[in-house]
Amino acid sequence: MAISITDREHEGIVILSLKGRLTVGESNPLREKIGQVLASGRNKIVLDLEDIDYIDSTGLGGMVICYTQVKRAGGDLKLMKLNRRNVELLALTRLHTVFEVFAEELDAINSYFPDREIKRFDILSFIQQAESK
Repeated sequence: MAISITDREHEGIVILSLKGRLTVGESNPLREKIGQVLASGRNKIVLDLEDIDYIDSTGLGGMVICYTQVKRAGGDLKLMKLNRRNVELLALTRLHTVFEVFAEELDAINSYFPDREIKRFDILSFIQQAESK
């Protein structure tokens, strides 16, 4: 299934909603979209991964490349609404130490504003709770 990407903006933050699988051959559209967003002068980006059911190593590598692109442009790339499998993948690869992860959109948006309260996503607690069920 080809990945689809829709974008919208909330308080100056670009939210890219991804749907499908982030796998070999499907990370290029994400990199292209990130490039377009950066070319438009916007560098505060949140990836909504709620509808991404699978990420392979190439897809994960593509996300890291996007993160690096955004950082070089002086911005930040954050993740939200990951499913259990994708949370476990981030923990296994230790990429949860690179990406900021949020459960809710409002927390992801508010994280760009230092004066706002945010609820941080505790990835390790999430995995432990999921395993105990």
